Amino acid sequence: MLYLLALLLHHLPLAMGQYDICKSWVTTDDGPSWEFYACQPKAMRMKDYVTVRVDPAGITCGDPPERFCTHENPYLCSDECDASNPDLAHPPKLMFDSEDEGLATYWQSVTWRRYPEPLLANITLSWNKSIELTDDIVITFEYGRPTIMMLEKSLDNGRTWHPYQYYADDCMEAFSMPARRVRDLSTTSANRVLCTEEYSRWVGSKKEKTVRFEVRDRFAIFAGPDLKNMDNLYTRLESAKGLKDFFTVTDLRMRLLRPALGGTYVQRENLYKYFYAVSNIEVTGRCKCNLHANLCTFKEGSLQCECEHNTTGQDCGKCKKNFRSRSWRAGSYLPLPNGSPNACAAAGSAFGNCECYGHSNRCSYIDFLNVVTCVSCKHNTRGQHCQHCRLGFYRNSSAELDDENVCIECNCNQISSLHDRCNETGYCECKEGATGPKCDDCLPNYYWRQGCFPNVCDEELLLCQNGGTCYQNQRCVCPVGFKGVLCQQSRCEADKKDCDGAHSVRAGLGTVLLVVLALQLRGFMDL
Repeated sequence: MLYLLALLLHHLPLAMGQYDICKSWVTTDDGPSWEFYACQPKAMRMKDYVTVRVDPAGITCGDPPERFCTHENPYLCSDECDASNPDLAHPPKLMFDSEDEGLATYWQSVTWRRYPEPLLANITLSWNKSIELTDDIVITFEYGRPTIMMLEKSLDNGRTWHPYQYYADDCMEAFSMPARRVRDLSTTSANRVLCTEEYSRWVGSKKEKTVRFEVRDRFAIFAGPDLKNMDNLYTRLESAKGLKDFFTVTDLRMRLLRPALGGTYVQRENLYKYFYAVSNIEVTGRCKCNLHANLCTFKEGSLQCECEHNTTGQDCGKCKKNFRSRSWRAGSYLPLPNGSPNACAAAGSAFGNCECYGHSNRCSYIDFLNVVTCVSCKHNTRGQHCQHCRLGFYRNSSAELDDENVCIECNCNQISSLHDRCNETGYCECKEGATGPKCDDCLPNYYWRQGCFPNVCDEELLLCQNGGTCYQNQRCVCPVGFKGVLCQQSRCEADKKDCDGAHSVRAGLGTVLLVVLALQLRGFMDL
């Protein structure tokens, strides 16, 4: 009972708060209506909804069966892993089961019998849903913690991965990074990716089993050591660039790079005591609903926000149909204490609800479409809410939507670009041979001459051969009897007819020259 009370108090600051109600029915002078608030679901054990994958293939022990030792009894190798025997198998699902009467159940890898080939294993946790971490990630290892490992995160369901934290008994040797502690970070570095040595060194104690990703310590930088100043944390999450995304994931991946060594060098005479074994992984968080839902349920095999504020989607990431008179926006923790719901508005509502981001001061109601749209967008913007850039301009990523400089001209080179439009990062589409953001440079082996043309006889390639001459640094002019890009091919070798033709031409020219010379001599003698 005391344990349950302690656990409740441990999670209390993160599980409760002022963002647990999305709306309330209020009565004003204009009549009854809904009053909306920013809201979010409560924190929960995310391992109950996770899908786990272990790779590479064959890394889980038991197929074929093999024996293994422990560091406590390294030469008493009586333990066995056998995938065909439920009592001796160690499949991945045992990392998330409930352990009865204190008996540890765990996933286990094969032993390091192929040393010195690295013993590498990846454990990937997927939710198919954006979640926000609210407490430490805790991984419990049986038979020793890895001496080297990495924790990675994905924000796009595993398509791309980013380092989250490095772990090593020697950070400089393993990752060329100095060892740091999370509790030493500052408000400006709270989302720094670091390497820690706190969880990798061998201590010889069975109690030292856990490896942590310290979420609470990073929260404490803003909310204080007891996490009592949550308002300051919420303010920082809203205002500090990238901080909210730092605690958001769709997937986590543990890359196990070197197993526990028992405080010694690798002992090649007994490689059966080196392996990985994970008995539990705790991930506490909440569904990311963009502050538009206070409930998240498990439906059809995945988590789903119960969206409010006229929003919809797995993360409440868009407005419902007929509620799109303004652009969708995530809710905000600010202003405290209730935040801003940024609810989607019904089409056809008052013109004052139409959001033009300061790029237009006039709106028009289009009756047959039942929508309100901004008129005469300024500052090179366009769209129903002046939220897009005109053709020939692209979005300034460092400016907010209401900034007059939100759209930057593409400035594509008119000669070497296909058109004056660019992508969302400002890069133009170039003609063949051209390169650069604005298509104003040439690729290697091309040169600029009112456009990019391929070099043939520059210094990077061979010079024109067999007496050929370079014309405008673009092509070789070949002498009679040779052809090819660099005049490198004999016409005689390529085609017998060309050779005969070239010989005939040379013979004919010789005859003409002799006749002319004879006529000149005769005229001289007549004198």
